[in-house]
Amino acid sequence: MNNWEIIADNLSKPGWSLGYASALDLEGRTIWIVDAHRGDGQRFIVRSDEKLTAFLELESAIRKNNN
Repeated sequence: MNNWEIIADNLSKPGWSLGYASALDLEGRTIWIVDAHRGDGQRFIVRSDEKLTAFLELESAIRKNNN
């Protein structure tokens, strides 16, 4: 299991639904977009150059908001 999969699994346990996608920016670089939302209306979207970094930033944003 990859590190980003562990983060995704840990976030899904308290009810977060997750999605992610990769895209190319105007300079041809890959960017990762990760989205988390749940039924209470909370939603977070982050973008990063690396998939793991995107999931780490998402996890951090959710924890920061919930403390």
